[in-house]
Amino acid sequence: MNKTLTININKSKHSKLETTNFDELSFGQIISDHMFVAEYKDGEWQDLRIEPYGPLQINPANATLHYGQSVFEGLKAYRNEAGEILVFRGDANQRRLNESAQRMCIPEVPEEIFMEGMRKLLEVDKDWIPKQAGCSLYIRPFIFAADDYLGIRPSNNYKFMILTSPVGNYYSKPVAVKVETQYARAVEGGTGAAKAAGNYAGSLFPARKAQKEGYDQLLWTDGKTHQYIEESGTMNVMFVIDGTLITAPISTGTILKGITRDSVLILAKEMGMPVEERFLTVSELEDALLSGRLEEAFGTGTAATVAFIRLINIHNKDYVLPEKAAGAFSDRVLKRLDDIKYGKVADDHGWIMKI
Repeated sequence: MNKTLTININKSKHSKLETTNFDELSFGQIISDHMFVAEYKDGEWQDLRIEPYGPLQINPANATLHYGQSVFEGLKAYRNEAGEILVFRGDANQRRLNESAQRMCIPEVPEEIFMEGMRKLLEVDKDWIPKQAGCSLYIRPFIFAADDYLGIRPSNNYKFMILTSPVGNYYSKPVAVKVETQYARAVEGGTGAAKAAGNYAGSLFPARKAQKEGYDQLLWTDGKTHQYIEESGTMNVMFVIDGTLITAPISTGTILKGITRDSVLILAKEMGMPVEERFLTVSELEDALLSGRLEEAFGTGTAATVAFIRLINIHNKDYVLPEKAAGAFSDRVLKRLDDIKYGKVADDHGWIMKI
């Protein structure tokens, strides 16, 4: 940690804590009292500060509004039984933010600014971390272009910010998904591996169409042939077929390098679960559903953690997944993840940062 790093703190005079109902938390709707801000000017990050959460003053010519030069991350902080604050795999999020930034011509945020900015913000807003079982504080770091300029080029100035939001479960029940074979989320050589704002904007239209048809999310297929399952709209996706865990590889650059995905794969191997990182074809998935060889399917992500899939639509036909067997892998790995995140078991992987 750089000892010369200075973060100025200006605390809010009017907290929203007393008017917040922590027993009814919808995902992302409540923002905590403060935010971390850093400015990129003259080739360096400067003016590091924590200030009351509030609106930004944006020039109508702001480059992000016109060209979408923006990347973000998502991670969570938890409380253990002793009341301590635990952050899950923040270092991995910091690295992935910079990988996304590189792809979008955005300057990297030094590790000390990311980690210390987050640490100070959590210390200031520690009372916003829910005490209720199953709840957490969602952390949203993001960077966006700050130039006021209508020409198309990388911005010279940027803002790096961190917001936090107390949340409950992203999905309150198992989800229904539809295999998407018309629209594409990403193609090789594109920005699919970056957590770029524009990727999510482009996915809204087909996702909304599916939701109007009664499905919660899409299962995206490859943009070239639409033959291979890639990921879901808000998470990576995994299947258990004939006792083997199957998930798409990240080598093509079309799939987000999910940190929960990586954690599940590490734990799966430790738990003796056979793992295959390969593309599952749509026809193979349909055959596994028809033959009863698909034992379970689930999504993995920071927001959802492990989201169970109850139904898959393929070529306009609904397939209801079988009831999970007692001791299903998804249940066991979810419990293992939660036990680590909430400090109920030893952290043997160095995943937890204690505030």
